Amino acid sequence: MKTLNQIPTGKLERTTNLLKAGAKVGVNYLKYYGNKVTKTDDEAKAILHEDNATDIYDSLKELKGSALKVAQMLSMEKNIMPQAYVEKFSLSQFSVPPLSGALVKKSFRKYFGKNPEDIFDEFSPESVNAASIGQVHKALKDMKELAVKIQYPGVRESISTDLKLVKPIAMRMFNIQKEGSERYFQEVENKLFEETDYDLEMKRSIEISEACSHIPNIKFPKYYPEYSSERIITMDWLHGKHFSEYTKTDTTEEERNKVGQTLWNFYMFQIHSLKQVHADPHPGNFLISKDGELQVIDFGCVKEIPEDFYTPYFQLAKGEHLQNEEFFNKKLYELEILSDKDTPKEKVFFAELFHEMLTIFTEPFQSTEFDFSDDKFFMQMANIGQKYSKMTELREMNTNRGSRHFIYLNRTFFGLYNMMHDLKAKVKTREWEQL
Repeated sequence: MKTLNQIPTGKLERTTNLLKAGAKVGVNYLKYYGNKVTKTDDEAKAILHEDNATDIYDSLKELKGSALKVAQMLSMEKNIMPQAYVEKFSLSQFSVPPLSGALVKKSFRKYFGKNPEDIFDEFSPESVNAASIGQVHKALKDMKELAVKIQYPGVRESISTDLKLVKPIAMRMFNIQKEGSERYFQEVENKLFEETDYDLEMKRSIEISEACSHIPNIKFPKYYPEYSSERIITMDWLHGKHFSEYTKTDTTEEERNKVGQTLWNFYMFQIHSLKQVHADPHPGNFLISKDGELQVIDFGCVKEIPEDFYTPYFQLAKGEHLQNEEFFNKKLYELEILSDKDTPKEKVFFAELFHEMLTIFTEPFQSTEFDFSDDKFFMQMANIGQKYSKMTELREMNTNRGSRHFIYLNRTFFGLYNMMHDLKAKVKTREWEQL
């Protein structure tokens, strides 16, 4: 794979790059209308999606940073995006062009005043993994194998610019109204700034790994502050298969259930005991050891859950509360899903919508065991999303609903559910309470 000697960081450079992608998309639509003459509509659309996904991803991977992070987040939205986009954007978890050796050395000189080979006994100039915000190199120090994560230059400085560029696309895709939407985009921007603060990531990594170290079958790397900085993190090198690779191997039901139970316990303990959670549950952040241990290798995105959101959110995960209309509606106001400004029609419509959604979404919490290999459960979630996305009356209503805290907590659960489904795992949903 080719390496990058520079990353566009200026607003003009990044805007120009995305405009070029937009021009290619325009050409793809012209091809689509031509293909409709000789092919079926489904065949023509499949070609269109494949071409668009390729051209958009090729532009984003050159930009890296927040723009590529958006692609990574969208790759987890399997029920929203066409499959071509999911497959192409999922590459942002593992496969993007790495920085050249010269840029890597420049980063080390900036933060340590030395080249990497002057700090470590051995340092691989070629990255072993390049993703949206940083890339990982292998190093050796005092006979210890280390993973050194280096942030791409200019990523933090381009966050605001990138979000302004992708904001119109996101608003169209998710039917977000301009009025009242700023709090949601501000939440995303704040989280991206946190993800580029490696001092904060180091602190959280140590705190959460220590707090969760008692959970059976889980392993965290040791972190080395003396070889880390605001843009570089050094930790133990862990040996294992990437989560996605593991789910494709020939494993027994017992082995998959063991990994799935560990993953479930890890997330439930964080949410309910720590009131903060690893909010980026995509396969690129996890390895599975040869002994079946779940290894957590990245704490860049952590969502702190305030009590005034946590309480009503999880009260609505209880079946008896879903059946109590008065209690249910009261919690919808607390979660900012309903407001006093709503018309009577909007109150009825959105109360029914969220009741239907939550009835399906909270199924794993309604029993002591849940089988995530159940395709019916995931089809129900996909169908309800499709059902409401096609409703024309939604366009006439204010659809900006819910606390800003929904964004990353819902993302956490959708990501967790998808990973559990990939494992085809059956878990004991309340086992974490005994840990």
